[in-house]
Amino acid sequence: MNMETTLILPTRPARPFIGEDFVLRTWDEVKPLYDNLVERPINNAGELRQWLADRSELESYLSENFAWRYIRMTCDTSDPELIKQFNFFITEIQPQLSAYENTLDKRTVESPYLAELRESGFAIAIRGMKKAIEIFRDENIPLQTEIQTEQRKYGALVGAMTIEITNADGISEEITLPQASTLLQSPNRAVREDVWLKIQERRFQDKEQLDDLYTRLRDLRHQVALNAGFANFRDYIFAAMGRFDYTPQDCFDFHTSVSKAVVPLLDKLALERKEKLAKVDASFDTLRPWDAKVDPDGLPALKPFKTGDELLNKTITCFSRLDAAVGSSYLSDCLRIMKAMGHLDLESRKGKAPGGYNYPLEEIGVPFIFMNATSSLRDLVTMVHEGGHAVHSFLTRDLPLKPFRNPPMEVAELASMSMELLTMDYWDVFFENPEDLKRAKIQHLESIIETLPWVATIDKFQHWVYETAAITPVDAVEERKTAWLRIFEEFSDTVTSWEGLRNYEAYGWQKQLHLYEVPFYYIEYGIAQLGAIGVWMNFRQDNRKGLQGYMNALKLGYTAPIRDIYRAADVPFDFSEDHIGRLIRFVWDEIERLKS
Repeated sequence: MNMETTLILPTRPARPFIGEDFVLRTWDEVKPLYDNLVERPINNAGELRQWLADRSELESYLSENFAWRYIRMTCDTSDPELIKQFNFFITEIQPQLSAYENTLDKRTVESPYLAELRESGFAIAIRGMKKAIEIFRDENIPLQTEIQTEQRKYGALVGAMTIEITNADGISEEITLPQASTLLQSPNRAVREDVWLKIQERRFQDKEQLDDLYTRLRDLRHQVALNAGFANFRDYIFAAMGRFDYTPQDCFDFHTSVSKAVVPLLDKLALERKEKLAKVDASFDTLRPWDAKVDPDGLPALKPFKTGDELLNKTITCFSRLDAAVGSSYLSDCLRIMKAMGHLDLESRKGKAPGGYNYPLEEIGVPFIFMNATSSLRDLVTMVHEGGHAVHSFLTRDLPLKPFRNPPMEVAELASMSMELLTMDYWDVFFENPEDLKRAKIQHLESIIETLPWVATIDKFQHWVYETAAITPVDAVEERKTAWLRIFEEFSDTVTSWEGLRNYEAYGWQKQLHLYEVPFYYIEYGIAQLGAIGVWMNFRQDNRKGLQGYMNALKLGYTAPIRDIYRAADVPFDFSEDHIGRLIRFVWDEIERLKS
């Protein structure tokens, strides 16, 4: 029987507090619900539980309402009505919520019945509420609104970027930058160079707008931190993000460990690439940035799928094969449900915001996957990555309160990055040719070697940006360029030549969406990548036990500290050089085995 015919599509839970037919149109319709929560008497632990459930119901509705506004806007950044609807929430709803949420947090932590709530998860939620109360300031509400408005300009700027190329038929064609990036895998070096330079030049055209935007965001964020009593935004955001399990010093330890244990391997990979490319191209003598993504043996780029539908259907099959390890259909059913409900937008097109994401939908519990697929291996990896996030959303959808369903990014990215590695042995769904499958695995594992230094680069750069925000140099842009180049080169190979390209290199940071839209959300990728390698090592030792440990960890949502969640997956939470070195040796050994 076709699995899809047996699916039971989830429905949202009842809304006993806000009402089944509630629709957000104005703040005046929401205000009475918040006033009820502020004013309602709470006389015992049972009433406190119900009060928390009602708050969660209202916040889940508003979270999903905002999510759909964001999703629709990113799917078409050129539609002014969608932008208007999104901005309405930011300017008319969000500022009102901040003050009420602070009041409700205070009511919660000050309740005399709080100690009677012993269920799993409450201690973690209360810890976060106390920190939020500590850093809340009324004067930051309009600043946060302004920040949200400003940072969304990045997607519109980058989403509008296109370049002109001459296609195979000799016809000039306008394509998006994600589409153009696939051409960087062309065996024709002249094509790669031309496209790379066009991409860089297109970004370079908007460098001043992007510089100005980032400077405004930096200054606004710095002011928020000062208002809350912090020396800089880095210290503020660690508190705001609830980073209870590690400190800036741990980040610095991560940078150092990656520099020592991983960066030397970049030179090995680059030298090997240079030698192989020289064998297939007699004129080749210098490794350049446009040589980074091409197959070093001169083979054409891998094409694991042709359309977004094919990508989705093959991913479902891949997840089904993984399901067999524990004798279920759970993982693949998650994607089948999303497909049946239309909760995916996968293909790249003009006007669509860059990047990819899995957006949780708090009421229905069925997330939405957004990406810009262009038939590349990177798109396959993105799909299974976001699929891991989606599985996480499903595994936590029945947790009773919204805070329990919102794990920190160090855990969320563990879900997604582990799925990249867990599915890898089943990628024959995408690659019928065994040699193509081997190439795909090698390329992905080498990308892990490359990812950790890039994470360290972006994270260290952010620390510098916000540590120095209080200083007003004569030329802030030049200072930033100098700092970026220093940090970028610290975590880069020494083989690739950037001669004549320094202007482009100095603005390489502008391509990183996180710097603009979600500051300091990047070290999580590095932490989770380490955890994901650990999950994969466990899976290789015992498929059933390794996969079950992964799912057990994700089911916890945010009802335990990060270290305990990692422990549930049987992986350490450790940034030491020894630990990172051990994990990277496992990856390197696998690469060597595949190449032998």
